[in-house]
Parts: sequence; structure tokens; C-alpha cells
Amino acid sequence: MIWLAVTEKIKKPQKPSLAFFVSWRPTALSFAFIRTIRIIKSNNRSGKDVKVFFKFLYISLVLAGFFVVVAEEYKVWKKISSLAYQASSSPVKIVTKIQNPPIENKVEGEDGVSCWKTAFKPPEIGEDLTILQALFSVEMITLLSATICGLGGTMTMMDNLGQIGTSLGYSLNRISTFVSLASIWNYCGQITIGIGSGMFITKYKLPRPLFLTLILLLSCVGHVLVAFNVPNGLYVASVLIGFCFGVFWPLIFTLISELFGMKYYSTLYNFGGVASPIGLYLLNVRVAGHLYDKEAKKQMAALGLKGKAGQALNCIGGDCFKLFVTITGVIFIGALVSLVLVVRTRKFYKGDIYKRFRRTMTTTTTESVENELCEPNGCGPILALEKNGAEKEIKSKEVDQV
Repeated sequence: MIWLAVTEKIKKPQKPSLAFFVSWRPTALSFAFIRTIRIIKSNNRSGKDVKVFFKFLYISLVLAGFFVVVAEEYKVWKKISSLAYQASSSPVKIVTKIQNPPIENKVEGEDGVSCWKTAFKPPEIGEDLTILQALFSVEMITLLSATICGLGGTMTMMDNLGQIGTSLGYSLNRISTFVSLASIWNYCGQITIGIGSGMFITKYKLPRPLFLTLILLLSCVGHVLVAFNVPNGLYVASVLIGFCFGVFWPLIFTLISELFGMKYYSTLYNFGGVASPIGLYLLNVRVAGHLYDKEAKKQMAALGLKGKAGQALNCIGGDCFKLFVTITGVIFIGALVSLVLVVRTRKFYKGDIYKRFRRTMTTTTTESVENELCEPNGCGPILALEKNGAEKEIKSKEVDQV
């Protein structure tokens, strides 16, 4: 629905209706499909599932590119058709002025030991940490700090993409193209990081946080293109920022599961999500929004205009977002912080990071084999013989005692 509204395929809904729709729909879907989520026990893995996955991946990429091209070609064809119809139906030339719409500013622990006593004594990286052990660990602090810097910067760019395009003088059709590019490359980033990082970790034993550092540095390029208003640079910036934004979420949650274990993953998962609103508030509201309003007031003062209370401020020109250099600096600091995580986890990724999962799989396999030996009304023949033998020994001992 949001995609259709942005691309002007349907009429844009009212803000209260859209907010209500976005708030209840994901929760309803979660409750609807909650019974379909279950643990599937498997003793071996076949290579066929990988082939099927890549087939669906290729199909989705082709469809994504196809829909973007078709949408753009349809817009051009529709525009040419309307102009041809106007020229043939009336000899009078009608000059229209397109006005841009007003822009809005945007417990206790186990074994009776207090959890606080073990909060600062975490086990090795990769084991199941408690919630407090994970929160007070250097790894979690550096991960959240880097995420706040990276996600805050990329979400600021994504949130203000339309406003940036208007300020830099791009047409509405081009702005819709930027949104399409960011959405498509967001999807590409989500699927690329899982396959790419897994291959490099398996083959070269590279630490996964290194990919977080590289993505942070890559997103700096997109912000620099906006800050210096490079001609047609917003096309490249939309691709880079969309790709980086798609990479962040899968990468962050994968790091949380690998470094801090799966025992309290559902809680630590939400702590990772806290970085998003914090970074968005600091960089979007306090930095980008404040500097945009300040530059807009300067332009109004130069024209001798006075803004009314509650009136949206419009800023035109490259100076409106020139201070994106500040956000670039913040993201670069986040990249440096992530290097601490790279150094601390290097030894962990040199070893077998899936060792504990193999132990769990072995235990599960043993239990499943034992269950298969037992029948509904009793145990299998082997276990039945052992049981009968034990009963005979007990009876013979009782007879001897009598």
C-alpha cells in the first residue's frame, strides 16, 4: 500500500488511516501465522535446497529490475501520449505551471546466584550470555554505538529522500525514480549480505563485523554526494544508501545471535532495534532537520518574507543539505568504533562458530533415534529384551533373599 501510494498508483491515504493501518496490520499477520512456526528436526542437509533458493533469488532480481523499467517506460509513454493528444485536438498551446506540494518538516541468575554478580563476568564469545552480561559487554556497546551512527545516517537519507530531491531541483518523476531505486537496492542488500558474508566467513575466516565496517564506509560515499550536490549524484546516492540500509538489519541481528547466543535472543533482538529510533532522532531531528530549518529561514529573510507560526519551511538549493558532511563524519566515527568489534571477535571467527549448533543437532538426533525404537504400546525389541532381563535379575535376587 505504501509502495503504491509513493509511486502514485493509488490515491495517497490520509495520515490517520495510514498510521492505523501500519500499526495493526503487522501484529495481525504475526498472530495469523504463529501456528506455522515450528522446529523442524533434520539429520542431514541436501544441496537441492540451495539450488532452489538461488532460482527464486534470480527470479526475484529479474522481476525487480523489470518492474522498475516498465514503470519508468510507462510514465514516459503516458506523458508522450497526453502531449500528442493535446497537440492534435487543439491548436492553442496551453501553458501550465506545476506547483510542488508544500513540504513538511520532517533476575536472578541460575543456581541461586544473583544475576548482578555475573553481569560483568561473561563467558566466551559465542556462548549463551545472560541479558545483563550481553548489555554490559564491550561487544554489545560497540555494536550498538556503530549501529546508532550507521542506521541513523542511512535512515535520515531515506526519510528525507523526497525533500532532498526537491531542494536540489529534481522533478517529481525523478524523485519517484529515486524512491524506486532505494527500495530495489534495499532488497538487494538484504539478500546479498547473507550469502556474501557467509561465503567469506566459511572460506577466508573473516570476522562478520568487518562487513559492518565496510558498509558504514560505503554509506559515507552516498552522503558526500548529497552534501556537495554532485550533478546526478542523487541517483548513485539512492542506490548506495538503499543497499546499505538493506544490509544493516540482517547483519546486526546475525551478529547478536552469533556473539551472544540464542538463549535470550528474543530480548537482545529488541535491544538491537533500539538503535534505530535513537540514531534517527539524533541525526534526523536534531541535526538534519534543525539545519534545514535554519537555512530555510535564512532564505526567507533574504527575500524579506516572514514565516507564520506552524507554516512549513521550504529550502531550495544545495546549501539546504550541505551539512550532510556532519552526518558523514558521525558515520565514519561509527566505522572506527566497529573496528574494535572486529579485533575482539577475530579469534572467535577463526574457529568453528557453528560448534554449539552441531552439539544441539547431535543431541536432537540421539533423542529422535531413541524415540523411533519405542512403539506406541511399548519399546522396541532391543529395549524390551533389556527390560525383561533387568526384571528377571530383580526377581531372582528377591527369591534368594527369601
